[in-house]
Amino acid sequence: MSSPEPATPRTRRFSPSRWPVRWRLAGVSAVLTFVILLTFAAVVGKLSQERLENDFRNELQATANRIAFTIEIDPETGGVRVPADQLTLGDEIVRITPPIGDPIEPIDADLPPPNPEIVRSGDLDVATSQVNTTLVGAGVTYVQVARDHDELDATIGRLWLFLAVGVAGGSILATLAGLAVAGRAMGPIAALTAAAREIATTRDPARRMPQPEAEDEVAELATTLDEMLRELDAARNEAQGMVHAQREFVADASHELRTPLTSILANLELLQASFERKPPGGEEPEMVESALRSSQRMRRLVGDLLILARADAGRQGARRPCDLAAITEAAAAEVRPLAPEHTISLTVEPTSVEGNPDELHRVALNLIDNGVRHTPPGSNITVRVFKRDADAILEVADDGPGIPEDMSGQIFGRFVRGSGPADVTGDTGAGLGLSIVRAVATAHGGSVAVAASNHGGALFTVALPALAETPADVPKKLSRVL
Repeated sequence: MSSPEPATPRTRRFSPSRWPVRWRLAGVSAVLTFVILLTFAAVVGKLSQERLENDFRNELQATANRIAFTIEIDPETGGVRVPADQLTLGDEIVRITPPIGDPIEPIDADLPPPNPEIVRSGDLDVATSQVNTTLVGAGVTYVQVARDHDELDATIGRLWLFLAVGVAGGSILATLAGLAVAGRAMGPIAALTAAAREIATTRDPARRMPQPEAEDEVAELATTLDEMLRELDAARNEAQGMVHAQREFVADASHELRTPLTSILANLELLQASFERKPPGGEEPEMVESALRSSQRMRRLVGDLLILARADAGRQGARRPCDLAAITEAAAAEVRPLAPEHTISLTVEPTSVEGNPDELHRVALNLIDNGVRHTPPGSNITVRVFKRDADAILEVADDGPGIPEDMSGQIFGRFVRGSGPADVTGDTGAGLGLSIVRAVATAHGGSVAVAASNHGGALFTVALPALAETPADVPKKLSRVL
């Protein structure tokens, strides 16, 4: 079967609606000016052409009448007093019909027969006038005057050219003037657009819109936008205040919940110990064990919420220079008893950071526990701590199935739960482990990223700002398998 042909991309149609407003205003002005000038030029050109043609004909006829009036026929000889068959007056050719006397020179032009109207013969316009005489039997004599109309045509051509240049020049000037006027009129709108773009980039509604000097519709728009920004700024401040109060409440509530939970856990543990020394009959031991597990899970959840609430509220725990390698080693040793079927490889080198040891311990613990929880038995968990440039790097990699594609974009979200071999016990967790990692890393001025490991599993990388000094009692490098 032949594969379907790829769809050809649709070309973007050229449309004046996509032009800037100033170009559209200038275009409308230019088109209207062009139409007005074209109509005016057509009317003026037509009237001027007719006037030139009428003047040309009238002058030609007047010349013929003048020559006919000046010719005198001798009554005795029947000839003219100035014998001539053809007279040349400038560009005019004169012929008397029928000829009177002997012709001076032959007639080169082929003139039509006498006609009371002005007629055109080739490139000549010919006017005819009758010679008035009282000579009996002399017959009717006509004077024909011909003139070349090329000069008239050239004059009319120059007239139309002048009008065309005027129309084109006027349209161009109208376009430029329209652009200038539109640009000046759109200047305040451009300033508003630039301010709005800057506000959209900075997301700061506390900025103000520039106010135009003129009191027109643009000024009203600027005032309305400025009032809207003020209301949005006030709403944002109120929302931030509410969110801050909620975060403070959650942080305080989580902190206060730790005390009664600790008391409940202590009492349940004492009760469980007493049952172990003197087991009673009935279901009391199972009930106490179930309550103890639930309380322990609640304590972990409250601890997670407390860390996140403190990070959201901007609260920072006590920080001091500490060794990330030692913290990571302690976290790996804590996870080791809970993962008897996994291999945890630890390669660390002394790397000092400025941070809270408990929070950094939680970061390493969550990453290692996440690798154990979401990989099958027999998998390898590789933990590395080293220094790269000015950063302290903590890497936790595994050779498990990796991260599902549908979770790659939300893996650091809160209450996001995955599935893994460790979840069959029913302790699926609250889905806060990786979100705590990101919150702690961000609070320490670092970052966390996830990618595929060299063995196809997941690779989590935490980068924190490193300190220059290294504790003297820490070995240069530690590599061990737990």
